Amino acid sequence: MVLHKFIQKLILTGVKLPGAGTPKKTAPPAALTALIAAIAPVHRIYNARAIEFGHRYRSAFWLIYLLSALAVLFAGLPMALGWDNEHHELNHYSIVWVLAEALVIFMVGLIYWRGHRQDWQGQWLGARTKAELAWYLPLIAPLVDFDDTDAHPNWYTRLFNPEQEAQGGADIDALCASNTNLAHSALAGAWSDPQFVISYAQWTVDILDGQIHYHRNVAHYQHALLHRIHTINTWLFSLTAVAALAHLLFHSKLLTLTTTFFPALGASLHGALAQSEAYRLEATSMRLVAELERAAIPIRSTLSSANPLAASEDLRAAVLSAVALIIDEHQDWHMLVRPHHLPLG
Repeated sequence: MVLHKFIQKLILTGVKLPGAGTPKKTAPPAALTALIAAIAPVHRIYNARAIEFGHRYRSAFWLIYLLSALAVLFAGLPMALGWDNEHHELNHYSIVWVLAEALVIFMVGLIYWRGHRQDWQGQWLGARTKAELAWYLPLIAPLVDFDDTDAHPNWYTRLFNPEQEAQGGADIDALCASNTNLAHSALAGAWSDPQFVISYAQWTVDILDGQIHYHRNVAHYQHALLHRIHTINTWLFSLTAVAALAHLLFHSKLLTLTTTFFPALGASLHGALAQSEAYRLEATSMRLVAELERAAIPIRSTLSSANPLAASEDLRAAVLSAVALIIDEHQDWHMLVRPHHLPLG
Protein backbone atom coordinates (compact mmCIF):
# COMPACT_ATOMS: atom_id res chain seq x y z
CA MET A 1 0.00 0.00 0.00
CA VAL A 2 1.33 3.46 -0.93
CA LEU A 3 2.15 5.84 1.90
CA HIS A 4 -0.69 8.37 1.61
CA LYS A 5 -3.28 5.59 1.42
CA PHE A 6 -1.74 3.89 4.45
CA ILE A 7 -1.87 7.14 6.45
CA GLN A 8 -5.48 7.75 5.46
CA LYS A 9 -6.39 4.15 6.28
CA LEU A 10 -4.98 4.66 9.79
CA ILE A 11 -6.92 7.90 10.17
CA LEU A 12 -10.13 6.18 9.03
CA THR A 13 -9.73 3.21 11.36
CA GLY A 14 -13.19 2.10 12.45
CA VAL A 15 -15.02 4.15 9.81
CA LYS A 16 -17.48 2.16 7.73
CA LEU A 17 -17.81 3.52 4.22
CA PRO A 18 -20.90 2.76 2.09
CA GLY A 19 -20.66 -0.45 0.08
CA ALA A 20 -18.74 0.10 -3.12
CA GLY A 21 -20.73 -2.30 -5.29
CA THR A 22 -19.81 -3.10 -8.87
CA PRO A 23 -21.23 -1.20 -11.84
CA LYS A 24 -22.58 -3.20 -14.75
CA LYS A 25 -20.27 -3.70 -17.73
CA THR A 26 -21.48 -4.31 -21.26
CA ALA A 27 -19.32 -5.28 -24.20
CA PRO A 28 -18.70 -2.33 -26.56
CA PRO A 29 -20.23 -2.30 -30.05
CA ALA A 30 -18.44 -4.68 -32.40
CA ALA A 31 -17.56 -1.75 -34.69
CA LEU A 32 -15.46 -0.20 -31.89
CA THR A 33 -13.55 -3.25 -30.63
CA ALA A 34 -10.59 -2.81 -33.00
CA LEU A 35 -10.32 0.89 -32.12
CA ILE A 36 -10.48 0.15 -28.40
CA ALA A 37 -7.74 -2.48 -28.77
CA ALA A 38 -5.54 -0.03 -30.70
CA ILE A 39 -5.86 2.73 -28.12
CA ALA A 40 -5.69 0.54 -24.99
CA PRO A 41 -1.85 0.14 -24.85
CA VAL A 42 -1.34 3.92 -25.07
CA HIS A 43 -3.97 4.50 -22.41
CA ARG A 44 -2.30 1.98 -20.10
CA ILE A 45 1.04 3.81 -20.41
CA TYR A 46 -0.51 7.20 -19.56
CA ASN A 47 -2.61 5.72 -16.78
CA ALA A 48 0.34 3.91 -15.16
CA ARG A 49 2.39 7.12 -15.25
CA ALA A 50 -0.48 9.11 -13.74
CA ILE A 51 -0.90 6.59 -10.93
CA GLU A 52 2.84 6.49 -10.19
CA PHE A 53 3.35 10.25 -10.00
CA GLY A 54 -0.03 10.81 -8.33
CA HIS A 55 1.03 8.48 -5.51
CA ARG A 56 4.42 10.20 -5.25
CA TYR A 57 2.92 13.67 -5.03
CA ARG A 58 0.10 12.82 -2.63
CA SER A 59 2.39 10.82 -0.36
CA ALA A 60 4.91 13.69 -0.41
CA PHE A 61 2.59 16.36 0.93
CA TRP A 62 1.11 14.07 3.59
CA LEU A 63 4.61 13.10 4.69
CA ILE A 64 5.89 16.69 4.72
CA TYR A 65 3.08 17.85 6.99
CA LEU A 66 3.39 14.93 9.42
CA LEU A 67 7.19 15.12 9.55
CA SER A 68 6.87 18.80 10.45
CA ALA A 69 4.85 17.83 13.52
CA LEU A 70 7.37 15.10 14.32
CA ALA A 71 10.18 17.67 14.24
CA VAL A 72 8.33 19.67 16.92
CA LEU A 73 8.03 16.51 19.04
CA PHE A 74 11.74 15.72 18.76
CA ALA A 75 12.62 19.32 19.64
CA GLY A 76 10.52 19.25 22.81
CA LEU A 77 11.21 15.74 24.11
CA PRO A 78 14.64 16.37 25.70
CA MET A 79 13.21 19.26 27.71
CA ALA A 80 10.05 17.35 28.66
CA LEU A 81 12.03 14.33 29.81
CA GLY A 82 14.59 16.43 31.65
CA TRP A 83 17.47 15.33 29.48
CA ASP A 84 18.45 18.97 28.91
CA ASN A 85 19.57 19.11 32.57
CA GLU A 86 23.31 18.55 32.64
CA HIS A 87 22.96 16.55 35.86
CA HIS A 88 20.51 14.08 34.30
CA GLU A 89 22.08 10.67 33.72
CA LEU A 90 20.84 10.63 30.14
CA ASN A 91 21.91 14.18 29.36
CA HIS A 92 24.68 12.99 27.03
CA TYR A 93 22.03 11.14 24.94
CA SER A 94 20.08 14.33 24.24
CA ILE A 95 22.22 14.79 21.13
CA VAL A 96 20.32 11.83 19.68
CA TRP A 97 17.09 13.85 19.65
CA VAL A 98 18.88 16.85 18.18
CA LEU A 99 20.16 14.66 15.36
CA ALA A 100 16.71 13.10 14.94
CA GLU A 101 15.16 16.54 14.59
CA ALA A 102 17.84 17.55 12.07
CA LEU A 103 17.21 14.32 10.13
CA VAL A 104 13.48 14.99 10.00
CA ILE A 105 14.06 18.54 8.74
CA PHE A 106 16.51 17.18 6.16
CA MET A 107 13.91 14.65 4.97
CA VAL A 108 11.30 17.39 4.59
CA GLY A 109 13.72 19.42 2.49
CA LEU A 110 14.73 16.38 0.41
CA ILE A 111 11.12 15.45 -0.37
CA TYR A 112 10.35 19.04 -1.32
CA TRP A 113 13.46 19.29 -3.52
CA ARG A 114 12.87 15.99 -5.32
CA GLY A 115 9.17 16.69 -5.81
CA HIS A 116 9.87 20.01 -7.48
CA ARG A 117 12.97 18.91 -9.37
CA GLN A 118 11.22 15.89 -10.90
CA ASP A 119 7.92 17.78 -11.20
CA TRP A 120 5.81 15.03 -9.63
CA GLN A 121 2.71 17.20 -9.70
CA GLY A 122 3.14 18.30 -13.31
CA GLN A 123 3.82 14.77 -14.53
CA TRP A 124 0.81 13.47 -12.59
CA LEU A 125 -1.57 16.07 -14.00
CA GLY A 126 -0.22 15.81 -17.54
CA ALA A 127 -0.40 12.01 -17.63
CA ARG A 128 -3.87 11.98 -16.01
CA THR A 129 -5.21 14.36 -18.66
CA LYS A 130 -3.81 12.23 -21.49
CA ALA A 131 -5.10 9.03 -19.88
CA GLU A 132 -8.61 10.48 -19.53
CA LEU A 133 -8.69 11.80 -23.09
CA ALA A 134 -7.30 8.55 -24.52
CA TRP A 135 -9.86 6.53 -22.55
CA TYR A 136 -12.83 8.37 -24.04
CA LEU A 137 -11.61 8.42 -27.66
CA PRO A 138 -13.56 5.25 -28.60
CA LEU A 139 -16.67 6.76 -27.00
CA ILE A 140 -16.52 9.97 -29.04
CA ALA A 141 -15.30 8.34 -32.27
CA PRO A 142 -18.86 7.66 -33.54
CA LEU A 143 -19.64 11.38 -33.09
CA VAL A 144 -16.77 12.55 -35.31
CA ASP A 145 -17.25 13.36 -39.01
CA PHE A 146 -14.31 11.50 -40.49
CA ASP A 147 -15.31 12.47 -44.02
CA ASP A 148 -13.98 15.96 -43.31
CA THR A 149 -10.33 15.35 -44.22
CA ASP A 150 -9.34 18.99 -43.64
CA ALA A 151 -10.45 19.02 -40.00
CA HIS A 152 -8.06 19.15 -37.05
CA PRO A 153 -6.56 15.71 -36.25
CA ASN A 154 -7.65 15.94 -32.60
CA TRP A 155 -11.16 14.50 -32.30
CA TYR A 156 -11.92 16.57 -29.21
CA THR A 157 -11.02 19.76 -31.10
CA ARG A 158 -13.45 18.74 -33.84
CA LEU A 159 -16.28 18.27 -31.35
CA PHE A 160 -15.63 20.95 -28.73
CA ASN A 161 -14.55 24.57 -28.57
CA PRO A 162 -10.75 24.31 -28.37
CA GLU A 163 -10.60 27.36 -26.11
CA GLN A 164 -12.77 25.68 -23.51
CA GLU A 165 -11.83 22.02 -23.56
CA ALA A 166 -8.61 20.22 -22.65
CA GLN A 167 -7.18 18.69 -25.81
CA GLY A 168 -4.15 16.80 -24.51
CA GLY A 169 -1.53 18.42 -26.73
CA ALA A 170 0.58 16.83 -29.44
CA ASP A 171 0.41 13.32 -27.95
CA ILE A 172 -3.39 13.14 -28.20
CA ASP A 173 -3.24 14.80 -31.64
CA ALA A 174 -0.89 12.04 -32.79
CA LEU A 175 -3.02 9.31 -31.19
CA CYS A 176 -6.11 10.58 -32.97
CA ALA A 177 -4.30 10.95 -36.30
CA SER A 178 -2.87 7.43 -36.14
CA ASN A 179 -6.32 5.94 -35.54
CA THR A 180 -8.44 8.11 -37.83
CA ASN A 181 -8.37 5.69 -40.78
CA LEU A 182 -9.20 2.74 -38.51
CA ALA A 183 -12.11 4.60 -36.94
CA HIS A 184 -13.35 5.84 -40.32
CA SER A 185 -13.45 2.38 -41.87
CA ALA A 186 -14.82 0.65 -38.75
CA LEU A 187 -17.67 3.14 -38.30
CA ALA A 188 -18.67 3.49 -41.95
CA GLY A 189 -22.44 3.01 -42.05
CA ALA A 190 -22.62 2.31 -38.32
CA TRP A 191 -25.38 4.84 -37.69
CA SER A 192 -27.63 3.08 -40.24
CA ASP A 193 -27.43 -0.12 -38.18
CA PRO A 194 -30.09 -0.30 -35.41
CA GLN A 195 -28.03 -2.89 -33.54
CA PHE A 196 -25.05 -0.52 -33.37
CA VAL A 197 -27.23 2.32 -32.08
CA ILE A 198 -28.66 0.15 -29.29
CA SER A 199 -25.28 -1.35 -28.42
CA TYR A 200 -23.60 2.07 -28.40
CA ALA A 201 -26.32 3.53 -26.18
CA GLN A 202 -26.08 0.66 -23.67
CA TRP A 203 -22.27 0.82 -23.60
CA THR A 204 -22.39 4.58 -23.02
CA VAL A 205 -24.89 4.18 -20.19
CA ASP A 206 -22.60 1.65 -18.53
CA ILE A 207 -19.62 4.02 -18.85
CA LEU A 208 -21.63 6.83 -17.27
CA ASP A 209 -22.81 4.49 -14.52
CA GLY A 210 -19.16 3.66 -13.86
CA GLN A 211 -18.35 7.36 -13.55
CA ILE A 212 -21.33 7.90 -11.26
CA HIS A 213 -20.21 4.99 -9.11
CA TYR A 214 -16.62 6.29 -8.97
CA HIS A 215 -17.53 9.87 -8.06
CA ARG A 216 -20.08 8.79 -5.46
CA ASN A 217 -17.37 6.71 -3.77
CA VAL A 218 -14.94 9.65 -3.94
CA ALA A 219 -17.52 11.89 -2.27
CA HIS A 220 -18.20 9.37 0.51
CA TYR A 221 -14.49 8.78 1.11
CA GLN A 222 -13.60 12.48 1.22
CA HIS A 223 -16.55 13.21 3.51
CA ALA A 224 -15.42 10.48 5.92
CA LEU A 225 -11.81 11.72 5.85
CA LEU A 226 -12.90 15.31 6.42
CA HIS A 227 -15.15 14.38 9.34
CA ARG A 228 -12.57 12.11 11.00
CA ILE A 229 -9.74 14.66 10.83
CA HIS A 230 -12.04 17.37 12.18
CA THR A 231 -12.89 15.01 15.06
CA ILE A 232 -9.21 14.28 15.75
CA ASN A 233 -8.38 17.99 15.67
CA THR A 234 -11.22 18.77 18.05
CA TRP A 235 -9.76 16.31 20.55
CA LEU A 236 -6.20 17.57 20.03
CA PHE A 237 -7.10 21.21 20.62
CA SER A 238 -9.40 20.31 23.52
CA LEU A 239 -6.57 18.40 25.20
CA THR A 240 -4.27 21.35 24.49
CA ALA A 241 -6.72 23.67 26.23
CA VAL A 242 -6.95 21.31 29.22
CA ALA A 243 -3.15 21.11 29.44
CA ALA A 244 -2.84 24.89 29.23
CA LEU A 245 -5.38 25.37 32.02
CA ALA A 246 -3.58 22.75 34.11
CA HIS A 247 -0.54 25.02 34.08
CA LEU A 248 -2.51 27.34 36.38
CA LEU A 249 -2.43 24.63 39.06
CA PHE A 250 1.01 23.08 38.62
CA HIS A 251 4.03 23.27 36.35
CA SER A 252 5.03 20.30 34.24
CA LYS A 253 7.37 19.99 31.30
CA LEU A 254 5.14 17.24 29.89
CA LEU A 255 2.26 19.70 29.87
CA THR A 256 4.49 22.13 27.99
CA LEU A 257 5.24 19.41 25.43
CA THR A 258 1.53 18.65 25.13
CA THR A 259 0.63 22.28 24.48
CA THR A 260 3.36 22.38 21.82
CA PHE A 261 3.04 19.06 20.00
CA PHE A 262 -0.74 18.61 19.93
CA PRO A 263 -1.40 21.93 18.14
CA ALA A 264 1.48 21.14 15.74
CA LEU A 265 -0.03 17.73 14.94
CA GLY A 266 -3.50 19.24 14.53
CA ALA A 267 -2.15 21.93 12.22
CA SER A 268 -0.30 19.29 10.19
CA LEU A 269 -3.42 17.20 9.73
CA HIS A 270 -5.43 20.27 8.82
CA GLY A 271 -2.77 21.35 6.33
CA ALA A 272 -2.65 17.94 4.67
CA LEU A 273 -6.44 17.92 4.50
CA ALA A 274 -6.50 21.38 2.93
CA GLN A 275 -3.80 20.32 0.46
CA SER A 276 -5.92 17.33 -0.58
CA GLU A 277 -8.95 19.63 -1.10
CA ALA A 278 -11.23 17.04 0.53
CA TYR A 279 -14.21 19.37 0.91
CA ARG A 280 -14.20 20.60 -2.68
CA LEU A 281 -13.63 17.09 -4.02
CA GLU A 282 -16.63 15.89 -2.03
CA ALA A 283 -18.87 18.73 -3.26
CA THR A 284 -17.66 18.48 -6.87
CA SER A 285 -18.09 14.71 -6.99
CA MET A 286 -21.64 14.84 -5.65
CA ARG A 287 -22.53 17.58 -8.14
CA LEU A 288 -21.13 15.52 -10.99
CA VAL A 289 -23.07 12.45 -9.85
CA ALA A 290 -26.33 14.40 -10.14
CA GLU A 291 -25.37 15.89 -13.52
CA LEU A 292 -24.32 12.54 -15.00
CA GLU A 293 -27.52 10.89 -13.77
CA ARG A 294 -29.51 13.56 -15.61
CA ALA A 295 -27.28 13.26 -18.70
CA ALA A 296 -27.87 9.50 -18.85
CA ILE A 297 -31.68 9.85 -19.01
CA PRO A 298 -31.97 10.69 -22.75
CA ILE A 299 -29.37 8.03 -23.58
CA ARG A 300 -31.40 5.42 -21.69
CA SER A 301 -34.49 6.45 -23.61
CA THR A 302 -32.85 5.22 -26.81
CA LEU A 303 -32.81 1.71 -25.35
CA SER A 304 -36.61 1.71 -25.13
CA SER A 305 -37.19 3.45 -28.44
CA ALA A 306 -39.27 1.60 -31.00
CA ASN A 307 -37.16 3.17 -33.77
CA PRO A 308 -33.50 3.46 -32.65
CA LEU A 309 -32.42 5.00 -35.97
CA ALA A 310 -34.88 7.85 -35.55
CA ALA A 311 -33.48 8.48 -32.06
CA SER A 312 -29.84 8.42 -33.20
CA GLU A 313 -29.50 12.22 -33.54
CA ASP A 314 -30.77 12.75 -30.00
CA LEU A 315 -28.43 10.00 -28.84
CA ARG A 316 -25.42 11.72 -30.42
CA ALA A 317 -26.30 15.03 -28.80
CA ALA A 318 -26.82 13.37 -25.40
CA VAL A 319 -23.51 11.50 -25.54
CA LEU A 320 -21.68 14.67 -26.59
CA SER A 321 -23.25 16.55 -23.67
CA ALA A 322 -22.29 13.79 -21.21
CA VAL A 323 -18.67 13.69 -22.43
CA ALA A 324 -18.51 17.48 -22.13
CA LEU A 325 -19.53 17.16 -18.46
CA ILE A 326 -16.76 14.64 -17.82
CA ILE A 327 -14.11 16.71 -19.61
CA ASP A 328 -15.23 19.90 -17.85
CA GLU A 329 -15.01 18.12 -14.50
CA HIS A 330 -11.49 16.99 -15.33
CA GLN A 331 -10.52 20.54 -16.21
CA ASP A 332 -12.02 21.81 -12.95
CA TRP A 333 -10.04 19.19 -11.02
CA HIS A 334 -6.88 20.12 -12.91
CA MET A 335 -7.33 23.82 -12.07
CA LEU A 336 -8.11 22.90 -8.46
CA VAL A 337 -4.93 20.86 -7.97
CA ARG A 338 -2.46 22.84 -10.10
CA PRO A 339 -1.96 25.82 -7.71
CA HIS A 340 -1.32 23.53 -4.71
CA HIS A 341 2.35 22.68 -4.97
CA LEU A 342 4.19 20.86 -2.18
CA PRO A 343 3.66 22.82 1.04
CA LEU A 344 7.06 24.53 1.14
CA GLY A 345 6.38 26.21 -2.24
